[in-house]
Amino acid sequence: MHQKLLNLLGQVTEEEQRILDGQTGIEKRLYASGEEFTIDYTKLLETGQLITVRTHTRFAHFPLHRHNYVEVMYVCQGSVTHIINHKRLVVRQGELLFLNQYTKHEILPAGREDIAINFVILPEFLDVASEMIGRNNVLADFIVNTLRKDSLRGEYLYFRVSDVLQIQNLIENMIYSLVALKWHAVDSVELQTLNRINQTTMGLVFMYLLEVAPKAETMAPDQYENMIFMTSLNYIEQNYRTATLTELSEGLHLPDHGLSRMIKKTSGANFKELLQRKRLNHAVQLLCDTDLTINDIIDAVGYDNHSYFHRIFRERFHMTPREFRELHRGDAQIHL
Repeated sequence: MHQKLLNLLGQVTEEEQRILDGQTGIEKRLYASGEEFTIDYTKLLETGQLITVRTHTRFAHFPLHRHNYVEVMYVCQGSVTHIINHKRLVVRQGELLFLNQYTKHEILPAGREDIAINFVILPEFLDVASEMIGRNNVLADFIVNTLRKDSLRGEYLYFRVSDVLQIQNLIENMIYSLVALKWHAVDSVELQTLNRINQTTMGLVFMYLLEVAPKAETMAPDQYENMIFMTSLNYIEQNYRTATLTELSEGLHLPDHGLSRMIKKTSGANFKELLQRKRLNHAVQLLCDTDLTINDIIDAVGYDNHSYFHRIFRERFHMTPREFRELHRGDAQIHL
């Protein structure tokens, strides 16, 4: 990170100075309303904003809490230690921690040289990222839905990406633009433009995160099963034309039936259903965006039996591929 920006972010805030002067703990009134410690986005976001940043308050323990928004912590320097589900998670320089709005966690006191940024994000901010990466990408769908899901189950995604220069540059650009926004008054049109730019930037971050997603750490009852599931999604994404459960099982050194059961338990869908979803989604993209014949599209997505493709396509979309193309040709985004 640019040293000038790092020096700015490392300045002691008024709240931190009060803590250094003897105040016990953080001031909950700055973050939340009511008795339960749920950090409230209305305390942090200006009207019309979908995202903002604030430096993580150092020198004090953050007691167990959750948010009514999506939080992303990026550590600019040093490290910050979280306790999530009784597990100690140390986020180090250049790493990213995504927390959905139901994740309860506490944060241990950070030192003066531990500088971290919290992105405060409303779920709708992720719409653009979803459009950019989730159109026919089951792995991307999993990541975005983990953060956006309407569920009381807390989730997190932890990415060790300090060596991915593209992500570091994109995050720094977002931090700079959002910090600058705090200094300058902008009208509603300028705010809308800045929101869109930062939404697109976050979409690009997600695109790079997909490359390391199979190695990401998440909250799951069985971390091994979660890793296997993420690896399976990545395999389908990269090899959907020729993918088979047998080939994946051999690569993971697991029996077919055991792997199939693990995938079904984690996602609610079996290997065949996930593969079919990927192939049909890609077929839809080709129908809308290209002039390939329908037979060529069927071959391109990995089906040898054309009659079978027509049958499962009609079962899912309640129309033929030709009818779908006529209805949706040129659509900028098809939500499947």
